[in-house]
Amino acid sequence: MAVSYVLTNVEPGSEERVLNEVRKVPYVKECHRIYGIYDMIAKVEADSMDELKEIITWKIRRLPGVRSTVTTMVIE
Repeated sequence: MAVSYVLTNVEPGSEERVLNEVRKVPYVKECHRIYGIYDMIAKVEADSMDELKEIITWKIRRLPGVRSTVTTMVIE
């Protein structure tokens, strides 16, 4: 199982909409708004690193309102 946490910055005013869209993405197990440098964090689980890459690149980063992401990979 491949696991990552994706920290996301979004366009001001689009936080709730982007949060709801990220929660609909397959393999996203959790997504929460947060305070600090980033606007939200999502936990993504998939069967492989390649699958994670596809989900993050094509399903999360390309959502309207997403400005930038930082992805951390779990190394357990």
